[in-house]
Amino acid sequence: MRQVLSSCSASISELKKNPTALLNEAEGEPIAILNHNTPAAYFVPAETYEWLMDKLEDFELAQLVRERAHEKPQAIEVNLDEL
Repeated sequence: MRQVLSSCSASISELKKNPTALLNEAEGEPIAILNHNTPAAYFVPAETYEWLMDKLEDFELAQLVRERAHEKPQAIEVNLDEL
């Protein structure tokens, strides 16, 4: 059995009946959508999804900075006013 990573859960049938009510009840928290008591999906509000995408982008950019940190000695200094 897979771990449910949410404090709220609902069946697929409940989701089909009234998705808006589920979102309201969860108060912005993710909802585990269960199929035969196993998580099939997580239902999150658009605001939460957008926040997650921003965090993922920040993580990917930070990883890129770490990967390129060794290139700093070869960098060429540039004055923005001269561009």
